[in-house]
Amino acid sequence: MKKCEICGRSYIVKTVRKKLRGKYNPTTKQRKYPNLQWVRLLSDKKNFEGKVLKKGTRVKVCTKCIKTFTKTR
Repeated sequence: MKKCEICGRSYIVKTVRKKLRGKYNPTTKQRKYPNLQWVRLLSDKKNFEGKVLKKGTRVKVCTKCIKTFTKTR
């Protein structure tokens, strides 16, 4: 379960190129995962699929979503 429960962010595929003696070696593709943390929700939230997540549930959320939670208006 390497996906954010709120925004649905998951891995991206990237290629790493290593330079050796002036030429690039062919390299494989790698997956880069988001920084997910366990968080207890302080209020009801809707996730990316439209489901309502209840207050007090423990979910894995990316750090970008955590930053938006803590902002006050």
